[in-house]
Amino acid sequence: MTVEEKDRAAAIFKPETGRIVAARMLTETEKFFRVVLDHGGPLGHKPGQFVEVSIFGIGEAPISICSSPTQEDSFEMCVRNVGSVTNAMHQMGAGAEIGLRGPYGNGFDMEAMKGRDVLFVAGGLGMAPARGVIKYVLDKRHDFNIVTILYGAKNPSELLFKEDLEEWQARPDCDFHVTVDRPDDSWKGNTGVITTLFRNISNIDARNAWAVVVGPPVMYKYVILEALSIGIPESRILCSLERRMKCGVGKCGHCQISNVYVCKEGPVFTYSQIKRLREGI
Repeated sequence: MTVEEKDRAAAIFKPETGRIVAARMLTETEKFFRVVLDHGGPLGHKPGQFVEVSIFGIGEAPISICSSPTQEDSFEMCVRNVGSVTNAMHQMGAGAEIGLRGPYGNGFDMEAMKGRDVLFVAGGLGMAPARGVIKYVLDKRHDFNIVTILYGAKNPSELLFKEDLEEWQARPDCDFHVTVDRPDDSWKGNTGVITTLFRNISNIDARNAWAVVVGPPVMYKYVILEALSIGIPESRILCSLERRMKCGVGKCGHCQISNVYVCKEGPVFTYSQIKRLREGI
């Protein structure tokens, strides 16, 4: 390998810099960040992609992008405090510098969804990557047919992006439903697991619909069964997988399932693609 080839190979691991311009807690464990890149341009991501975030001197971690590419001046992330990198991020506020690689992954095929009904099913932290796709669809609302959003969390205190939820609830061109598993005294909405919200769906033309499913692995089996039961075909049920991604470029093998690298060939797969992959969901 020549020196030039070695430099090009090493470049995929070199982060560029960005700056946090807004940060606030969403829940006790999740924090919201808005970031601008130092080069001044857009991130250029597709809905459903992720970035590798570096905290210099500590390490890096893959983080889903929770904003739409229609927001060109900055991008947003929702970060759960679960390790050394994310803990360091939770100590940061506006003005802090971070490193960024990406965007990575395949993202959602928004062109294929144009002119069709779109059913979003998000559970827990899955609302973070789902939010970017939802915002894209709502920003380009005329490109899509009926839009239905189902969202579930364990309890009311764990609901993310509450201002967005209120906006979606109020929109006449969006059918939004939310539920919690364990309500508190203040909760007046639906109670139960997310699959109970499928009984509220009445206007989707399954022959003309795509389903976007994002959430914890335990949710997928039951949500997919519900989507299939209303007639959405396996090839139009899209699932975003979170599988111990590390390098983001298919080098470390951390996210490998058989011969599939989730960070490169995913994280978005159709159900027909992943149902035969052991440990896929």
